[in-house]
Formats: sequence, C-alpha cells, structure tokens
Amino acid sequence: MIDEFLTYGVRDVEEALRKVAAAEVTPRFRQLAAGDIVEKSGPHDVVTVADRRAEEQLTVDLPALLPGSVVVGEEAVHADPTTYEAIRGDAPVWIVDPVDGTRQFVHGDPGFCMLVALAVDGEVQASWTYAPALDQFAVAVRGKGAWLNGQRLSAGSPEPGRDLEVATSHPDFTTEDQKRALLGLRVDGVRPRPCGSAGLEYLAVARGELDAVAFSWELAWDHAAGLLLVAEAGGAALTLTGERFRTAGGNALPFTAARDAATARRVVDLLTSEV
Repeated sequence: MIDEFLTYGVRDVEEALRKVAAAEVTPRFRQLAAGDIVEKSGPHDVVTVADRRAEEQLTVDLPALLPGSVVVGEEAVHADPTTYEAIRGDAPVWIVDPVDGTRQFVHGDPGFCMLVALAVDGEVQASWTYAPALDQFAVAVRGKGAWLNGQRLSAGSPEPGRDLEVATSHPDFTTEDQKRALLGLRVDGVRPRPCGSAGLEYLAVARGELDAVAFSWELAWDHAAGLLLVAEAGGAALTLTGERFRTAGGNALPFTAARDAATARRVVDLLTSEV
C-alpha cells in the first residue's frame, strides 16, 4: 500500500498543502492581529491562528489520502503530549509542522515554510517542504531523490579551503552541555550562525547553499522532512555519538545534517571536542 501511494499519491499531498496554504496561511501573512498570536512556552515560542487552522485541516486531509494513517502535529502535541507516541506506533504517520518558522511568519519575514513527512515503522518515506511566500516547493521520496520546483537537488560538497557555514540552534533552546558542544564550532574554518526556519535551513543544505546544520532538539516535525530531503540530495546526518538520527527520538544531541558524509563527520568531531 505504501509503495503504491509513493508512486501515485505524492502529488496529491502537494496539492493538499497548496490548498491549505492558500486558505489558512497566505491570507494571514502580514495580516495578523494581536489576538491571532499566542505565546506557548515563552516569547520565542509562539503560535498563530494560521498554525492552528492549517494543522486542523491537514489532520483531516492527509489521512483521507492514505486510509489507516494518523497525524502527529506540533499543535496537537502541545495540547496533548501523549499524541506524540503515534510516531512509535504501527500505523503510517504524517508528521506535520503547519508553519515552521512561526517567529518569521509573525514578523512578516517570508522565511517560513510548511512541513509534512510520511513515516512508516520509524522510517521517513517521503517529505514535502512548502515555502508559499518564496514560491518554493521541495519533495523527497526515499530512494528516488529530492526535487525543488521540479528540479533535481544535489547538495554536492563544500569547496575545499572555504570556511564551513553552519546554522545552529538558538541559545534559548539549548542546555548547558549542548551550549558547550556548540562552542566547538567556534574555530577557524567554521562560520556558525543562528538558524531560522529549520525546514528552510535543511533545504539550503540540500541545495548546496549551506554546508551544515547543528541542532540541539529532536522534535520530529522540525526535522523529519528536512533530513530526508538532505539525504536524497546526497547529504548525510549524524548524532553526537556518530549514529544516524532516529525519528522516534532518543538521539545524542546536538546532531548535524550536512552536504556530504565527510562534512557531517567534521561537524560531529568539532561538537565532541568540547564535551
């Protein structure tokens, strides 16, 4: 059933995302009222009416495309953390971030996106990354490649001798041990910078525009789509212990995704140099 869906249903998910974006997200971009924005855990963690409405609609639309599947969405998990356990269940699961980069969305910055990944038995099989304000739509299917607006993506390798550009976690979302690990990137030959929308940072790696990311949190809706996108573009991901990232969690953090395996290993070596 999954193989058949990945052959014939990938475009249906794209159409569903575009439809929800047009109805719930794009009309609210730069049009939010004060009452449309609510803090969740603090000033750097906010949700808008666009996030909620988009996720509600995707929670209806996506299982209709694949009977028997379930949805794990960021806002639903915030309301009921037990719903996250579906990622570890037997049913195919849609992992949804309705607006990734909500801070950017709130401030009228076009650098936000919508993320959907389809996982089966803990393995992400396909992913969709849609940045409506940038008119960018990326799709990845396991074993079949990654595409942006119909063009095949190839991450390539960093140019020898050039400083590595690495997007890293915001300090407000890191523990003291993770901060210490990330300090390992502050060396000659590396240019770390704070990340924006995680989904768009992964897309930048897949496009060969960013060399790597180094993130200290593992919530699946932020990473599942982008990690498959990078992998299918020829990139690689490693956790702090050099293992592959597990969508279901329990990873050694921080972890990295990079344009190629050698860069991923270099970043992990730097992250462990301060531990």
